[in-house]
Amino acid sequence: MHPTRSIHLAAATTHLSDQQLHLMTRRSEAAALAALILALAASLLAEGTPWFWPPATGDDPYCLSWRVMVEANNAKGWRTVPPPCVGYVWSYMGWGQYSRDVGSVADQISAYAAQLAPGADGLDAWVFDVDDTCLSNLFYYQTKQFGAYDPVAFKAWASRGICPGIPAMAQLFQTLKGRGFRVFLLSGRSEQELGSSTASNLAAAGFAGYDRLILR
Repeated sequence: MHPTRSIHLAAATTHLSDQQLHLMTRRSEAAALAALILALAASLLAEGTPWFWPPATGDDPYCLSWRVMVEANNAKGWRTVPPPCVGYVWSYMGWGQYSRDVGSVADQISAYAAQLAPGADGLDAWVFDVDDTCLSNLFYYQTKQFGAYDPVAFKAWASRGICPGIPAMAQLFQTLKGRGFRVFLLSGRSEQELGSSTASNLAAAGFAGYDRLILR
């Protein structure tokens, strides 16, 4: 064989081996991720926790109508999401649209605030709710099929202090503080039972430097 062809053949062989190694690595990573998801699902199922993966779309036309009725406060007396719509709600909350909607609202607020100059008297302030404004309770509500509020279960969840922060709202919070506004955080959580865990959770989620955290 011609020496040049031998070199080219060796290079091609090395290149193919690199591709194979990369493919094997990606497959191993995918297998590890799949194993992690299955382990988490098995753990939740063992605890009796519903597991929605992948999310079902449900009866979209019906669920969209139901959602509009709820948002307009025309749906009365419901305590749980209709079973066909659990997947619909999870898809909205967990697959990006909710985050995009929150981000759009936060951008509008930030644009409005940019037109304002806080007065020297220190009386210009913004008030943020804590739950599902600063801190997300998505994982808690998923276990409840996005249904009725359970005060005992929610207190157990909130006391763990692991609620994820909502990034768009954390950014808005920092923007308002940076412009010189006072910011107050308001929650119906019990100060005696959840004050410490809530304050720590807020700090870890990027909400530090507020003027006051007001609890019940």
